[in-house]
Amino acid sequence: MKFEYRAADEQGRHQEGFIQASSDQAALQVLDRHGLYITRLKESKEEPLYARRITLFDRVSESDVMLFSRQLAIMFKSRVSLVDSLTTIGSQLKSKSFKSRIFQVSQAVEAGTAFSDALAKHPDVFSSFYINMTKRGEALGKLSDVLQYLADHLEREHQLKSKIKGALTYPIFVIVVAFVVITLLAILVLPNLTRILQESGADLPLITRGVIVFSNFYRQWWWLIALFVVAAVVGIFRLSKTTEGRKIVHRVMLKIPVIGNFLRMMYVSRFGENLSTLITGGVPIVEAMGITGRIVGNETYERIIQQAKDSVSQGSKVADVFERYPKEFPPTFTQMIKVGEKSGALDETLAEIVTFYRGEMNRSVDAFIALIEPLLIVLLGVLVGGVMASLMLPLYQSITAAI
Repeated sequence: MKFEYRAADEQGRHQEGFIQASSDQAALQVLDRHGLYITRLKESKEEPLYARRITLFDRVSESDVMLFSRQLAIMFKSRVSLVDSLTTIGSQLKSKSFKSRIFQVSQAVEAGTAFSDALAKHPDVFSSFYINMTKRGEALGKLSDVLQYLADHLEREHQLKSKIKGALTYPIFVIVVAFVVITLLAILVLPNLTRILQESGADLPLITRGVIVFSNFYRQWWWLIALFVVAAVVGIFRLSKTTEGRKIVHRVMLKIPVIGNFLRMMYVSRFGENLSTLITGGVPIVEAMGITGRIVGNETYERIIQQAKDSVSQGSKVADVFERYPKEFPPTFTQMIKVGEKSGALDETLAEIVTFYRGEMNRSVDAFIALIEPLLIVLLGVLVGGVMASLMLPLYQSITAAI
């Protein structure tokens, strides 16, 4: 049965959410163990609108899962029971969506469900890689070590994504600033200068006439341009939510200069690290490749890894498939995979590959940031300065001629 509850914690903070339980008394007991004081509890047939908004606007982030994993590993190492650890951590979570899910995991574990199986009921929060790693940790009796590794792994992934986003943020910011500057020039400055030039009767250079035409067009149709940009962004976003559209977007992203190179290095290092970890944890290579392909984050790479998985299951080598895709998997990567397969130390070789490619990507991103910042400033200056110079030149010529 599903119950909707409202409660307050020991600090008096109000909470609301949903909980699965066999009866209202069982639900009360679970919530009480989580340190909550119930103000309302009733059976829920359908989630109300505010609960649906939680799903939309209170999504569980990678950072949330990382912090949860680290806290759980510390408490588990301190010999606090898994249920008590989940209860304590869950009560401190700020995200209502995540709090509700951890309560459900805690309840399932208390009822006798394996921790990894309880996590598997929330695939939108915990990836198949995360679930399989916890399953191996349970089997080997090293759950705390696995949780610590997962926390470190998620932190590395977060830093990697943040670095790439940081490299792209500045160019986007400069483009937005350029758009704003051009808009202000076209609306506030250029009309007056254009009127003065036309009244002077001077013979205008070609570049000046071009700027005037652009200014008039932009001033009249700026709303249409803005609407087109918004429609394009929304269209791409909606397209990326469909299966075929996501394939197209992922394929195009890999072909964008510079950005595509960053993404390829990120996907290769992610694939290598995840596969190495799963193989080291005792997961058969075919199963490990299936898991890794699903979480690599790009449809193109997922398709190639799936092909490699099918070939390996039929007795082929991993490197044989990757050799056919030198753009996605560089020859250096493929050669090192070959060496690892021949030596029987594929997991160690993959770990070395990851170290190499992460270092390469960090250096590439740093070099890109160092180059793009002054370049964009110069381009912005040339753009604004060129527009103003094209308009001031005829005025200067008119004044000089009058003198």
